Amino acid sequence: MKFQKLELWQLSYQLSCSIYIETKELRDWGFKDQITRSGLSVPSNIAEGIERQGAKEQVQFLYIAKASLAEVMTQAMIGKDIGYLEAGFVDELLTKSERVSAMLAGLIKSIKARNLTS
Repeated sequence: MKFQKLELWQLSYQLSCSIYIETKELRDWGFKDQITRSGLSVPSNIAEGIERQGAKEQVQFLYIAKASLAEVMTQAMIGKDIGYLEAGFVDELLTKSERVSAMLAGLIKSIKARNLTS
């Protein structure tokens, strides 16, 4: 399975790109670095997990992606509350993040179930 074909990866990729675009002019380098790194980690770990051979490794990287997504969501909420990020952007990011998180949970469950039956 090629990771680029997965809707999950495509959505997380778009999410990461949108974070870079939205924070391009941000002057707080520490905040910007943290949220962009967290955002970049999501599609990167999905890709790495999908390309791994064993189910245990696949699931491990997908859990890392899920945790990075939780970081992104937390940082986005903080960014909104301190005036760094626009409310509309954050609301959309959170909605997309919840969808990606649900898709990750479903994929993890599927891989675990497949591994139990094989």
